[in-house]
Amino acid sequence: MVFRRKLPLFLFLVIVFLALAPGSESAMEHHFIFFPDRPLVATPALYDLPFEDVHFPAADGTALHGWFLPGEAEQPLILFFHGNAGNISHRLDNLRLLHRLGLNVFIFDYRGYGSSAGKAGEEGTYSDARGALIWLQARGWPPQRMVYFGRSLGAAVAVQLALETPPAGLILETPFTSIAAMGRHHNPILYFALGWLLDARYDNLAKIGRIRVPLLIFQGDRDTIVPKSMARQLFDAANEPKGWHIIPGADHNDTYDVGGEEYWKAWSSFLRKIIP
Repeated sequence: MVFRRKLPLFLFLVIVFLALAPGSESAMEHHFIFFPDRPLVATPALYDLPFEDVHFPAADGTALHGWFLPGEAEQPLILFFHGNAGNISHRLDNLRLLHRLGLNVFIFDYRGYGSSAGKAGEEGTYSDARGALIWLQARGWPPQRMVYFGRSLGAAVAVQLALETPPAGLILETPFTSIAAMGRHHNPILYFALGWLLDARYDNLAKIGRIRVPLLIFQGDRDTIVPKSMARQLFDAANEPKGWHIIPGADHNDTYDVGGEEYWKAWSSFLRKIIP
């Protein structure tokens, strides 16, 4: 999740202009929330990973693109929801490490990201997640054999899908409580003045208490984007069974690198508990 801490005067004036322009809600969201990259910079073939190039529709019919990486037959499937910047080709290191665990992985780009059509928005990302689930179920993957894994903004998409269609387990990494809370944390004055223009809410704190699947939360203790206190709020509001793994020295985007062996031990332990 990327938010601007300090804005020079000219940028503030640009934002005010956007606030008064037609379609201002969309313009504001794409300045503060969504940072898509269109071209894919590589594929899993870069690491000699087996993968299937997948084109599928979102629940509302928007054309989406993703990758299916097969793992060991007895292992669960990780439905991977990435963060708000870049595209799936920027997650290759993460995919390589998940593949080392023998996991099956499906990752896709939200609308407006990578090779997926459309333009991102909160309801659109939820529709994209539903479309991914429909495609996987048609391939013989029931939710009971899936773990939803969401990083940052992707945690909010995973929470919504878990609320609608419970998986075997839910893993959230660097999750925030809500867009409103993030706005107040990083730019309280600007958010007070212009926050009403944002359609996106992504209110994880309001939803987490209604989810009743095993939960694991990862959080870096030096996260400069999402404060550790937000992940703690979500953990406290969640139902049992739940786990909490703090990664000493980790910022927002380097959790799996800084976390090292202990990070992956936490993954393996969680998966063994929920899927024999």
